[in-house]
Amino acid sequence: MKKLAQVILAATLGMSATYVSADAISDAAMSEARSAAAKVRDEYRNPQQTLRFFGLQPEMTVVEISPGGGWYTDILYPVVKAEGQFVAAHFYVDESSNEYYKKSLASFVEKTQPGMRYEGTEVTAFDPMKALEVAAPGSADMVLTFRNVHNWYMRHGDEGIDNAFGAFFAALKPGGVLGVVEHELPESADDSAMEKSGYMKRSYVIAAAQKAGFVLEASSDVNANPMDTADHPRGVWTLPPRLALEDQDKENTLRLARAIA
Repeated sequence: MKKLAQVILAATLGMSATYVSADAISDAAMSEARSAAAKVRDEYRNPQQTLRFFGLQPEMTVVEISPGGGWYTDILYPVVKAEGQFVAAHFYVDESSNEYYKKSLASFVEKTQPGMRYEGTEVTAFDPMKALEVAAPGSADMVLTFRNVHNWYMRHGDEGIDNAFGAFFAALKPGGVLGVVEHELPESADDSAMEKSGYMKRSYVIAAAQKAGFVLEASSDVNANPMDTADHPRGVWTLPPRLALEDQDKENTLRLARAIA
């Protein structure tokens, strides 16, 4: 049995984080190696509570899907580097890839070199249509994805989602955990809202994981925002840090963000 542990993130803003115990996760989160700007976002992303909910342990082999610039990597890597293994399934890049993907991957790979921040990290590639072996089959204790499901769905629909969850299932050991964080669309909303809003229905994500073979073990609302209506003009990107409306009605947008926080 391979388990799905799901955390719902209702928006880019969330409940306040509280640092309590001194352990590997909190040590990594509070490390001076993390920038002040990164730590400011802990209040909204709740990384310590999220990773404890998933059951992260130092001896695990952990695969992070699409780590981008490494916001979560800065916490995950120090936790497992001594006793476990960190695998970054970053962007798949070929001659048709855009410059953002190429630069993001190159920047991340540079950090894995000897003497650099993520030294020893194994870098693989993930794309729901082109690159599905995120790690050696049956090698991972945990696969984690943070606010990515909506991107796969918006670009590739059900096929992309099925491919993604199938790839994660293949990478995990028996008993392994898939941890998913995603913006939540209310179940009462029309399914078509998932196509552009950046929000996904919890029921859809769970069903997709179960279709791939996972068994739902637990869900958490640690990042949920009851005040988020999930019906913003530019979807979740209306809110900080993107502020997709730019100067258009910016005062009201910021007021909304403060209300959600």
